[in-house]
Amino acid sequence: MKKIGMFYGTNTVKTALVAKEIKEAFGDAEIDVVSVESAAGKEFEQYDNLIVGAATWFDGELPSYWDELVPELDSLVLKGKKVAVFGLGDQVNYPENFVDGIGILADFMVSSGAALVGKTSTEGYLFEQSRALRDGQFLGLAIDIENQSGQTHQRIKDWVEQLRKEFN
Repeated sequence: MKKIGMFYGTNTVKTALVAKEIKEAFGDAEIDVVSVESAAGKEFEQYDNLIVGAATWFDGELPSYWDELVPELDSLVLKGKKVAVFGLGDQVNYPENFVDGIGILADFMVSSGAALVGKTSTEGYLFEQSRALRDGQFLGLAIDIENQSGQTHQRIKDWVEQLRKEFN
């Protein structure tokens, strides 16, 4: 498998915990962890396979650490690259914008020419709406640590197995 670049906010505790478990689930795969807080847009172009992640803040927004990168993401050229997105959200307290961050990141990556991989089922989640939905699926891995922490490990394990196939 080609080297993977994993981009997420390393200073956010829950997102960092999920990213760490994703990396561990890949085992011996070569994964570079890149802190979004200090990343430059061109760093995304260095990898053939990307994993990007973020929590959804407030009323369906990306965390502020992504804000500075957003203008650079618009100018990226990711044609031929595969991108998988993971996101954290709270389906009980924010059911009207559950894991919107997944949808926002996925849209940026696809508009830059990347192929989106790692879509997952909505089965087992209870929410009203999400920008992360397309054709009845999440555009990536949806994690709700607040309300379904007991399912996080298995969801990550299953998603990584899926990515192993889709990244090749």
